[in-house]
Amino acid sequence: MLRPLATLLLLATPIAAAELQDLQQLLEDKSCQGCELNNADLVHAELSGAQLQQAQLQGANLSRATLRGADLRNADLRQAVLLGADLSRADLRGAQLSGSDLRQSDLTGAKLDPGALSTSHWQGAQGVPTGANSYADLHNSGVEEALKGRHPEAEQRFSAAIGRRPQAAISWLARGISRGEQGRELEAAADLQQAGRLYRQGGNDDLADQLDKAAQQLRDNPKKPNGNGWGSAILGGAAGLFKQLAPYALKLMGPGLL
Repeated sequence: MLRPLATLLLLATPIAAAELQDLQQLLEDKSCQGCELNNADLVHAELSGAQLQQAQLQGANLSRATLRGADLRNADLRQAVLLGADLSRADLRGAQLSGSDLRQSDLTGAKLDPGALSTSHWQGAQGVPTGANSYADLHNSGVEEALKGRHPEAEQRFSAAIGRRPQAAISWLARGISRGEQGRELEAAADLQQAGRLYRQGGNDDLADQLDKAAQQLRDNPKKPNGNGWGSAILGGAAGLFKQLAPYALKLMGPGLL
């Protein structure tokens, strides 16, 4: 059911009459191409299939809004709040997403430009399309998850980063730590060994030797998968390591170092 105009006047951030007219048009017709909706209150709005090409939605609150299949091409969504929004199958090509909050949103089947989410907040988002994040985004989000103790989620992000850049030794190392923290020592050992190979190819023999030794220790003395981590015992503390692993993915370094 559409909100009455009086309610909209109370809920919306104070806006000009023209903007209020755009807001009313959107909610009634689900079509407002190029309209001015900056800072508008659209929490829980039902906007499935809405036509919002080139709409100005900077700072708008679209938390929990339903935008399934909406056309948001070239829309300005900078600093917009889309927390928990349903953006499945939405077309976001050309949209400006810098600083937008897409946490816990559903992006299944959404169309996004390559690297479109690099400057947005998308932790916990579902169905993030392949290519929407850069290698560094994926690796560093994995580090963030690991520092919060969410190692299964961290492992998924590191796996995605490895898929994007298989020669990135640092991501193999990070995934190995996450797997080890979950008590999966043999899988962790395989990751550490691969990281060692890549570091050795880059001329970092000392680190490669350390990783080879750690991998062998894990194979020789595997623990039962009880979720107890081994980072502190073998690699000097998982949390400290993760804090060091994050910045490297942002630097332009040779394949043997990254």
